Amino acid sequence: MTLSSPLPQGEDLRIAHTLSSIENKSAGPSHSVPGLAYAQAALGATVSLHSLGGQPEHAAAGLQDHRYRRDFATVPGLRRMGLSRQMQQAIRGGRHESDVIHTHGLWLMANGWFAPQTPFVISPRGMLSEVALGFSPMRKRLMRWISQDAAFAAAGMFHATAEIERSDIRAYGLRQPVAIIPNGIDLPELQPAPDAGTPRRVVTLGRVHPKKGLDLLLGAWSRVEAAHPGWQLEIIGPDQAGHRAELEALAAQLGLKRVTFFGPKYGADKLLAMGQADLFILPSRSENFAMTVAESLALAVPVIATRGTPWPGLVEKDCGWWVESTAEALGGALSQALALPPEVRAGMGARGRVWMKDEFSWARIAQMSIEAYRWLLKRGDQPDFVHLD
Repeated sequence: MTLSSPLPQGEDLRIAHTLSSIENKSAGPSHSVPGLAYAQAALGATVSLHSLGGQPEHAAAGLQDHRYRRDFATVPGLRRMGLSRQMQQAIRGGRHESDVIHTHGLWLMANGWFAPQTPFVISPRGMLSEVALGFSPMRKRLMRWISQDAAFAAAGMFHATAEIERSDIRAYGLRQPVAIIPNGIDLPELQPAPDAGTPRRVVTLGRVHPKKGLDLLLGAWSRVEAAHPGWQLEIIGPDQAGHRAELEALAAQLGLKRVTFFGPKYGADKLLAMGQADLFILPSRSENFAMTVAESLALAVPVIATRGTPWPGLVEKDCGWWVESTAEALGGALSQALALPPEVRAGMGARGRVWMKDEFSWARIAQMSIEAYRWLLKRGDQPDFVHLD
């Protein structure tokens, strides 16, 4: 079966995707999981989404969107665990009527529910990296005992979005087959050029969280700001646990003059902010995929990303920089990027857009996932992107 072909004639494949929530628009899975589900449905599969939350928003032909009530929704500690007897009964009781259950994320009850007779696939979504495991270790130990270890044992296959995530899965001691399938990306319209005379912009966008390495970015910016007076740095995203105040204090301590913090941006506002950037930078300490890198490249914006992210192709495709997760390395890449003629940066962005179009289309990604499921169900041959070692 080629990557562009639908399911074999007469074959139905029923897929249930489970995850804690798709209502947080700042979270990558809120976009990547529905994107995958829609693309699978377009190839002829019968697909359902199961998550905690309120009003369904993704109901469409061939795609069912089931939302379940949270138990203990007003109790902060218990709310964070993702408890829902309603969802548990729907998944474990088999009412999903699926050939395969694919859960996205770890360490929440919603990710630990499976049906004993239904093949089960787990996407860790970056939550097995060494950096991610270092956050809230006591809560993770509790969740292992409650449900996560049982879910790991029940999995017939893991899904990794990049080779680095397969390494994390193996380092954790999990030996099941791993399918390496990246996230897909929509190819949006290019954004209009900013007004003449406006400063050139370096943009980073995502959660304002210690994992994201924004402290490293401020240290890097302190190395280049004075030498490039026509540039400004914009940090866009929702604050988590008061980290923005810590970063603002650091920026003041470093004497930075052209750093601006914005809250989260979504939809058309997000596209405009990213598409009108001259350069996107992701200083994250750890990412399993990093949708913002793909989104920036799809908008023809060159990217600087750290080696904590799975983007060596930035160098291979000549559309960006892939450097160590240090202020020194990020500062060096910024110095190079900001000194380039605008037309050179534009050429890098154009190459990035072509790369996204050729290798990261949702149709291609959905077909890869269907081939992996069919192999797991003993309906097809082992794809070359499914690894047993």
